[in-house]
Amino acid sequence: MSPATAVRSVNDLGLGLLRQPRQVLFGPGQRRQLPEVVAAIGRTVLVVTDERMATTAEFGELVAGLRDRGLAVAVYDRTEAELPRENVVELVDRFAGESVDVLVGIGGGSCMDLAKVASVVLANGGDVRDYYGEFLVPGPGLPVVTVPTTGGTGAEVTCISVVFDAEREMKVGVASPYLEAHTTVIDPEFTLSAPPGLTAATGADALSHLVEAFTGRAKNPAPAEIAGKLYVGKNVLADVYARTGIALIGSALPRLATAPHDLQARSDTMFAAYCAGMAINTAGTAGAHAIQSPIGNLTHTPHGIGVGALLPYIMRYNLPARVPEFAEIGRLLGVADPAQDELAQARAGIDGVDAILAAIGIPADLTALGLRADQLDDVADHAVLATRLTDNNPRVLDREGILEILRRGLAGDRGWW
Repeated sequence: MSPATAVRSVNDLGLGLLRQPRQVLFGPGQRRQLPEVVAAIGRTVLVVTDERMATTAEFGELVAGLRDRGLAVAVYDRTEAELPRENVVELVDRFAGESVDVLVGIGGGSCMDLAKVASVVLANGGDVRDYYGEFLVPGPGLPVVTVPTTGGTGAEVTCISVVFDAEREMKVGVASPYLEAHTTVIDPEFTLSAPPGLTAATGADALSHLVEAFTGRAKNPAPAEIAGKLYVGKNVLADVYARTGIALIGSALPRLATAPHDLQARSDTMFAAYCAGMAINTAGTAGAHAIQSPIGNLTHTPHGIGVGALLPYIMRYNLPARVPEFAEIGRLLGVADPAQDELAQARAGIDGVDAILAAIGIPADLTALGLRADQLDDVADHAVLATRLTDNNPRVLDREGILEILRRGLAGDRGWW
């Protein structure tokens, strides 16, 4: 596909749309607010986490604080990475019929996604498969409080849960405003002990969210589309969060590569991840996320590492349709010379994102993920089915375009297309 076919979309409506939790608490030490937050919602609490988090001193303190507040607490600690459907089924089978007033999701994206999606299945019945897709949840779920312990997924503020369905061999989304958390408590101190690999994976995920939300397709949706679609396109309110997040993460992530215990850098990264979640909640993610899912299924590489490795090639593919946005990213990152022409600034912005990814150790090509040339057709066949994501890409992303991105990514070709 030639640059001449890359048609630019513009938000002619001047639309701004946010979906967000009722309450957000942010800052070092704010986890100590959790007992009061939860007690204001209900008396019986189901805490959703994973086996690693459940063994930590911080988790023990949180649960003890809830119980000291007089709350009845049950714990589900079997959440797995990439959230398999089996986790949802197991949790619902175990707690259906139990008295649960509020769920608390503590951990990474899978823990929070499980709390959110379990809340609507427990409240509305059925199987999670009944709710695959957009706006198919029939009514409110149980109140959810999200407590992220990594700086990247944005799941604490998004109204979507992503579930891996092994029988379908793909990730699917349950997307509905009913999944929005009641409250999120964001405490950067949780991330101080995160190992470099986790910091890199979640940081790259947040960076990809910010870039894809800010450079995504503008859709000018009609009222019916706003009422029935999760992702309504690039918009002026999502852009506010994207700009803030890009400026923060541009300096914070590289600092963490050399100073992992820098609390200010951790705080800035976590705030950027929150901003990214707010942005993608209505603008959505795009090509990198569509292509990563089948690559992840084949190579078993972490989601954030995969989208980070893809991002340089997706950006170059999308550049013809988003020169002003990439130029602004260059200025937000402080790497573009405003005296230069807009295309030069845009290329500087893409190079700046490349440099952030390199600083945190994201693989420079798709070969490093374990992807092989003979797998590209299979990846493209699956990626093109993720229309919820491909429809957000600013440049038409058909099978031919996906294969072009994959070939260049496999070869590590970072030229200008």
